[in-house]
Amino acid sequence: MDTRREFLRKAALLSGAGGLASILPETIQRALAINPAPGSSYLDAEHVVFLMQENRSFDHCFGTLKGVRGFNDPRALKMEDGRPVFLQRNSAGETYAPFRLNIKDTKATWMSALPHSWSDQVDARNGGKHDRWLDVKHSGNREYSRMPLTMGYYNREDLPFYYALADAFTVCDQHFCSSLTGTTPNRLYFWTGTIRREPKGSAKANVWNSDVDYGREADWKTFPEVLEANGVSWKIYQNEISAGVGFEGEQDAWLANFTDNPIEWFSQYHVEYSEAHQRYLQKLLTTLPEKIAAEEQALAKLAAGSKEHSELEKMISRRRKALEKTKEVLDKIGKRPFNTLPAHEQQLHKKAFTTNVNDPDYHQLSTLQYNDGTVAREMQLPKGDVLHQFRQDVKNGQLPTVSWIVAPENFSDHPGAPWYGAWYLSEVMDILTHNPEVWKKTIFILTYDEN
Repeated sequence: MDTRREFLRKAALLSGAGGLASILPETIQRALAINPAPGSSYLDAEHVVFLMQENRSFDHCFGTLKGVRGFNDPRALKMEDGRPVFLQRNSAGETYAPFRLNIKDTKATWMSALPHSWSDQVDARNGGKHDRWLDVKHSGNREYSRMPLTMGYYNREDLPFYYALADAFTVCDQHFCSSLTGTTPNRLYFWTGTIRREPKGSAKANVWNSDVDYGREADWKTFPEVLEANGVSWKIYQNEISAGVGFEGEQDAWLANFTDNPIEWFSQYHVEYSEAHQRYLQKLLTTLPEKIAAEEQALAKLAAGSKEHSELEKMISRRRKALEKTKEVLDKIGKRPFNTLPAHEQQLHKKAFTTNVNDPDYHQLSTLQYNDGTVAREMQLPKGDVLHQFRQDVKNGQLPTVSWIVAPENFSDHPGAPWYGAWYLSEVMDILTHNPEVWKKTIFILTYDEN
């Protein structure tokens, strides 16, 4: 990573918080300066790199971009009363048009994410009428729940890096999520092309995030398996997996993959064999019994039926279940060591859970103290390089044919952490353009999961 202060400076500039929307970012200048071989096409590509970020609709980002089907779309849907779909009316009879959020001069960035699950997506669509967005897409922050934030968008001043990227390269305006659902189903589509175990209408459609999860594993065929079977090299890069490795406090948001790699929930990939996860489970074997014993002593001193007694009782129950699960997983691993798994499943595991383990600081945070105008502040940041292994593979000529990159939460462009996604994207591009011969032969695709 850059020096910590340089990281903050770049993040502010790329997000628009620095107010420098008219400057073409160095990353894009460098990418534009590298020309492919004359006469070549996408068929000559040797690498395809995918980065799927979080929760951005096309109009939310690019509705004001020239030349796309945005807010000036002459073929946009008309409502039953003849008004354009961009004039949304709520159940109280109030009508709102799209409006700019302004990332620099307002608190819009910090007003909480809007709902983005199966139920509210379907309700907003309302059978194709698209007339219930205001009623079902309220901010999760009660203080702002009456504001029509679902009609808000950013423009070139707010997202200078993304607009420069759209100007310089190819932007796809007919962009929709794969299904009207949340993160997991759309990422299941991204890695497998379906949300059903079998390709028939009677098979369950896994439309809820919780339908496929730890303890609710899937097992249908995935795209990486197709690549593996056909001898095509591939990897999924992340700083660290989400299956527990012992992160505490802010570590998870900065260092884990935000459960954005759903391959962790496919049984044939055996995420439980992750060495970092196994070390954490071994630690739990000691710490969980100690915590349970201490809490049982505290429970005995509380009045039965009291709120405190009930809450502590639930906590103890959760810890006991976690302890049993820990023992179950470790017992399974002990009876069937990793090297006894089928060779192709060992390869699936190693490539799907490529982490930055070779960076000694990949599990660590450091504290940065800085001045925000006249106010002294401090924040936590990754101590290591969150793109270490991807960077090394590109540098050493070992970038596979197909790569997926999964960002930690704070770099995912999620509305809860909107500043650092542009930095992460620019860093990926800087890595790819560091070797012009790699960039010349790479198709790089940025996409988003839902909304």
